[in-house]
Amino acid sequence: MSLTLFLITYLGIALGKVPGLVIDRVGIALLGAIAMVGFGVISTQAAVQAIDLPTILLLYSLMIISAQLRLGGFYTWSASRILPLLTRPRQFLMVLMAVSAVLSALLANDIVCFAFTPVLAAALIRSGMNPLPFLLGLAISSNIGSAATIIGNPQNMLIGQVGQLAFGQFIVWCAPPALLSLLGSYLVLLWIYRDKMTLGGAPSTLAGPDSWPDFNPWQSAKGIVAVVGLVALFFTPVPREVSAITIAGLLLCSRRMKTRDILGLVDWHLITLFCALFIVIHGITQATDLNMVVDRFTAWGMDLGNRTMLTGLTVVLSNIFSNVPAVMLLIPFMDPLNPQQWYTLALASTFAGNLLVLGSIANLIVIEQAFRLGVVISFREHARVGVPVALISLIVLVGWGMI
Repeated sequence: MSLTLFLITYLGIALGKVPGLVIDRVGIALLGAIAMVGFGVISTQAAVQAIDLPTILLLYSLMIISAQLRLGGFYTWSASRILPLLTRPRQFLMVLMAVSAVLSALLANDIVCFAFTPVLAAALIRSGMNPLPFLLGLAISSNIGSAATIIGNPQNMLIGQVGQLAFGQFIVWCAPPALLSLLGSYLVLLWIYRDKMTLGGAPSTLAGPDSWPDFNPWQSAKGIVAVVGLVALFFTPVPREVSAITIAGLLLCSRRMKTRDILGLVDWHLITLFCALFIVIHGITQATDLNMVVDRFTAWGMDLGNRTMLTGLTVVLSNIFSNVPAVMLLIPFMDPLNPQQWYTLALASTFAGNLLVLGSIANLIVIEQAFRLGVVISFREHARVGVPVALISLIVLVGWGMI
């Protein structure tokens, strides 16, 4: 029964829908978790215990910190500060990708894309520039930048917590391939759009959305101090989730920002997905012998101890199921005494997001936000850039692992 429920759940996640229903991947995962309990595979108490609370607390806390910066207008201010470079397109693209990569490494890459895209798209259209290379550069660089740290994206948070990886050592191993991949992606964009940086027409008079938050220096400063303090605490023996939830709690003690507004920006769907997948994975691990599964994979030549094999499998699964479900599926097979295996999983699952549009939520956010301003980024256009960028990143990762 557990195997059947697991397969149905992951098939639904891969398809992203159920015929005749409007349920999405999060709903499918939640139904899978409910079925694990409803059919008696695991008890209600076991389901609650299966949820890795430290990971959920870390994810939740970082969302609150990011909400502080978003409501303070920091993201909009950051995007607007680099707009004067639009007269030098190549330099602007380089600075844009560098800024989005750094911010994504310290904060949620999805939020960076959500805040940057409308500001960037409107400015590019007004200036008569071709928005495609710059918007694609934003999505790609945010994915790559987020791979460099444990707190860059949800799957890295999960890997860092479950694998009990040190914050500093994670950066030392993952940042160099991320930097090389960022440089490679910049060169790919320059080559593909070498004669297409401008549209050649008259600048548009498109106005920016009224929903852009005004920059508040004090509220933004609070968010920046919170991020700096959090990173500093990550280098201490204090558990990461304790540091994060404490700082998030301090930010909620505000005389200006309402708790409702801050919590309204928490991605409850993503948190629900995490909790549901913890239960589904626990259900299948309780009913099957993982050692037997590992032995069968090894017999087929799929040795996950081989980092090249692990990279390839992670890329495939990430583009079938999406990053987080793929990582959760592979985590039980990771060697707790081999941190480089965990680093490889983190980088491969994140780099895989650039391959196709559906590989990363950040891609979808950029495409949806740009479409609202009349900029269409097709599946084919994204793949024209994403495929070579992903291949370069993965080659860098494999090469780095051999050093």
